[in-house]
Amino acid sequence: MKKGILLSLMSLFFVVSMSGQKYFTRDGKISFFSDTPMEKIEAHNSKATSVLDASNGNLEFAVLIKAFQFEKALMQEHFNENYMESSKFPKSSFKGKVTNIKDINLKKDGEYNATVKGQLTIHGVTKDVETTGKFVVAGGKINAKSTFDVAVADYNITIPSVVRENIAKTVKIAVDIKFEELKQ
Repeated sequence: MKKGILLSLMSLFFVVSMSGQKYFTRDGKISFFSDTPMEKIEAHNSKATSVLDASNGNLEFAVLIKAFQFEKALMQEHFNENYMESSKFPKSSFKGKVTNIKDINLKKDGEYNATVKGQLTIHGVTKDVETTGKFVVAGGKINAKSTFDVAVADYNITIPSVVRENIAKTVKIAVDIKFEELKQ
């Protein structure tokens, strides 16, 4: 009888601890690409923070705008001061959910397609977004990747007419996150 109770309690503890499984990173990679006939612009940020709750699919990101690195210092300066106004809007964020989290086994090696829905905030403007991505699990390591497009005008980012032809109206965002298990 005592053995049965002990096994039941251990099973319950295992189920409860697994249901709250969370993963995080402080060094996620977010990149964006603007491609026009006049100029190709790209920037990379390797300081994105993210948390994923595997029990319910809740997913959050935060990215400091000033952490984006450009090939040319002048591009970075214009990006922060003129377009993104990073002193006024210091970060971008996403808060949403992996809607098909039940189809993704983060404990088993494999590739899993994901659908993500939520709210993306850039330049002080919040919009509903939906995109697809992929989780790759290998040797206990979890990598999440996605690419999606963002229309600059949707987020009230004004591009001066003198450089309007150099910057795409829609930029491609690439997300590459290596999650670690959050020890509780």
